Amino acid sequence: MTSHPKLNVDEYIDTGLAATPPELHPYLESFRNLYTRKLWHQLTQKLIQFFDHPLSQPYRVDVFERFVRDFEGKINQLRLVEMCVKVANDIDNPQAHIEFLTSLRERIDTEKSEEAHVLLLANIARAKLLFGDLEGTKSDLDAALKVLDTLEGVEGGVNAAYYGVAADYYKAKAEYTPYYRNSLLYLACVDLATDLSVEERLIRAHSLAISAFLSDSIYNFGELLMHPILDALDGTPHAWIKKLLFTFNEGSIGKFEALAPLFPQEPILQENYSFLRQKICLMALIESVFKREAGNRTISFQTIAEETRIPLDEVEHLVMKALSLKLIRGSLDEVDQKAHITWVQPRVLSREQIGGLAKRLDEWVNKLNRVEQRIAPEVLANA
Repeated sequence: MTSHPKLNVDEYIDTGLAATPPELHPYLESFRNLYTRKLWHQLTQKLIQFFDHPLSQPYRVDVFERFVRDFEGKINQLRLVEMCVKVANDIDNPQAHIEFLTSLRERIDTEKSEEAHVLLLANIARAKLLFGDLEGTKSDLDAALKVLDTLEGVEGGVNAAYYGVAADYYKAKAEYTPYYRNSLLYLACVDLATDLSVEERLIRAHSLAISAFLSDSIYNFGELLMHPILDALDGTPHAWIKKLLFTFNEGSIGKFEALAPLFPQEPILQENYSFLRQKICLMALIESVFKREAGNRTISFQTIAEETRIPLDEVEHLVMKALSLKLIRGSLDEVDQKAHITWVQPRVLSREQIGGLAKRLDEWVNKLNRVEQRIAPEVLANA
């Protein structure tokens, strides 16, 4: 690692004053004053303000490389990385962009500044992803996660940086399940109103919905259905996708078939229609089990065929698929053509499902009351 030349702060600031617009001069004078007084925290805050100023764009790399480099070891390393990332975004050349970030990685103390290390690795991974290096992206993500898993009380911005690029990586790989999970973790770390634009919210909501449909292991959409990110779909050409999510959650094959003519608007859904059809049948099976009382969950193959709208000879395969995915627990009686279900995967309920559950609870309470009325006289007689 090459040594950085010692800074002559007065000479640097005077040169800067001569080269920059007047709007930036108060910042530069503050730099001189705070540097001289060694007020590193205040200087860091002023630098962040400077880098956020629109007119600073042509000067950010120079200020970071020639000024900040002189005292970078004396300031908060996490704030240092944040500044480095902001500056790196002004470097269009892919190779120079990545080198700018990786050079800081060599200079910070990763053991003492683990959050800064994770944030830097996440942004190096993002740069590599943007420039098409998927293998390098995955390597840096793995290194960042290894550190992140050991930390407690991590700043939201650090988590957001990691989960955001992890989600984008899995989106690029078309790996729907990890994209779905990392994207929801990313959204938990940001403020939708301030951190994401309207367009970004729409893209995120759309991508999450598509991944939920196409994942071969996600059959519980509850966390997404409750998330305000879905509101971004309202009033857009994609509003029907939100309806489709609720349709899957309800296991409503009728509603699914009503929405199917819109699938060509999303070619990837149209291409995977057979998979989606099987998935809605599985959701319909879950709903069929769920709406029955716990003591009445032995269901004939004929009933399952009718409620899932599949041929009778495909019922056994459907139930076995649900068992293998751990959507239900139970057993099959091939002789009597019945499925004995002991458990069904819990999930978020629609208003209609909540109404059905409330009705069953009322029936259960009424049964208890009738039992109580029958046994009460006997208890009193034996008292």
